[in-house]
Amino acid sequence: MQIKRVVKTLIAAIGVAVTFGAAHAADITGAGATFPYPIYAKWAEAYKKATGNGLNYQSIGSGGGVKQIKAKTVDFGASDSPLKLEELDAEGLVQFPAIIGGVVPVVNLEGIAPGTMKMTGDVLAGIYMGKITKWNAPEIAAINAGLKLPAEDITVVHRSDGSGTTFLWTDYLSKVNADFKTVVGSATAVKWPVGVGGKGNEGVASSVRQIRNSIGYVEYAYVKKNKMTHTLLKNSDGQFAAPDDENFKAAAAGADWSKAPGMYLVLTNQPGKASWPITGASFIIMHKSQADAAKGKEVLKFFDWAFKNGGAMATELDYVAMPAPVVKLIDDGWKAKIKDASGKAIW
Repeated sequence: MQIKRVVKTLIAAIGVAVTFGAAHAADITGAGATFPYPIYAKWAEAYKKATGNGLNYQSIGSGGGVKQIKAKTVDFGASDSPLKLEELDAEGLVQFPAIIGGVVPVVNLEGIAPGTMKMTGDVLAGIYMGKITKWNAPEIAAINAGLKLPAEDITVVHRSDGSGTTFLWTDYLSKVNADFKTVVGSATAVKWPVGVGGKGNEGVASSVRQIRNSIGYVEYAYVKKNKMTHTLLKNSDGQFAAPDDENFKAAAAGADWSKAPGMYLVLTNQPGKASWPITGASFIIMHKSQADAAKGKEVLKFFDWAFKNGGAMATELDYVAMPAPVVKLIDDGWKAKIKDASGKAIW
């Protein structure tokens, strides 16, 4: 009996140590967008090796990230749908772009290879409104001459959670199709006329992979990771572009962040022959007044490190790192706006 009590005591002690160690290792916490999760995870792993400091990031969707930072349950929130200046000011928040990527249509069609099917904004809008229901519909066949299209029903897959990826998708479709703007609209969560929902980019990717004759939309890193079949997409210059970091960069080339109030900028449907039409930045959201200044500074140190050291990692996953002039704007914003409880700058 004495031995059993000693063993139980040791087990309890080990459990406490493991719990404490795990909590201690997660130096900063964040939650939100699934769009940038692959690159944040890669940065976090490299940052841990370089500094010993950890990041615990919950990939729960942009809507969840905004709710959690407003509730002050995390050190930063992440959203692909930027908050407008009025909302930032009302909540005492500041935001900055951390990475740029692209949202991509993906399909599960037998015999269709990645990058061989063409899509337009009007066709995608018709599919997601339930107006185009067959894969061999005239609207799809007209832009895919020579491609063998099945006479099968289209299964539409969309996000079921509040999502910045959905915001970029619906923002683009609302810009190019007036009916879509009226019927569905642009938001992080909309009332879809048709389809099945998946939670996160992970959920949509999984559903499309499992459901034959389906179509969905995910960030490009998930396309590569899951070896999914992406489509080409006609851009505002009338060219059928492919999704990759160079074409995301082309779409972001004309962005003037210095003139964007609260750094609110949406990069969908940008001009340029190479531009990918559904390009967007993912944003980090923090409180201007940091109750725990040390934690706030650690968040800034992490993203400062990522901006300086994470460019090659971003390129590997087909994201676009923020350009140096934008990083300088972000750094200036940190110095001017993020302060401790006494009003002293923490950066």
